[in-house]
Amino acid sequence: MAGVSTALVHYHFKDRAGLVQRTLAFISDRATGCTDEALRGTEDARAALLHLLLGELQDTPAGRETSTAWGELRSSALFAGDLRAALAHSTASWPQDVTECVSDAQAAGLADVRAVAADTAERLTALVEGRRGRRLSGSLTLERARELLAGAFDAELGPHPEQ
Repeated sequence: MAGVSTALVHYHFKDRAGLVQRTLAFISDRATGCTDEALRGTEDARAALLHLLLGELQDTPAGRETSTAWGELRSSALFAGDLRAALAHSTASWPQDVTECVSDAQAAGLADVRAVAADTAERLTALVEGRRGRRLSGSLTLERARELLAGAFDAELGPHPEQ
């Protein structure tokens, strides 16, 4: 237990939905900051995309905390239908950001132009989320998770044109 009284929680958040909304906003803001940082200063659109995806597999306290919160909220939404819409809204920006990065890589000639960017983004973000969950549970090392993601990245985007 967190050692916080129920009355204090109700005072600040009014109800469960309010608490969940604030939690989603907090971790979304933290994730957006990480995304912005990952994309800053990278000129090669393909490298920026890979850096963004690999950045989701962090072994830092903040990275573990954020990933754990997403996993807990996702699991809770399985059993609480009222959480699904809020969670879907909060997580929609992640595949959209990746879709934009895939499109940028395609436009730069650094990715397979026949692939549908949104489909590629959904597959890659789903893979990241799965690897992240297995990493947090201890069933996959960070190095192996990153290796698998890099392999899937190359399979999705095709070989780098300069290789």
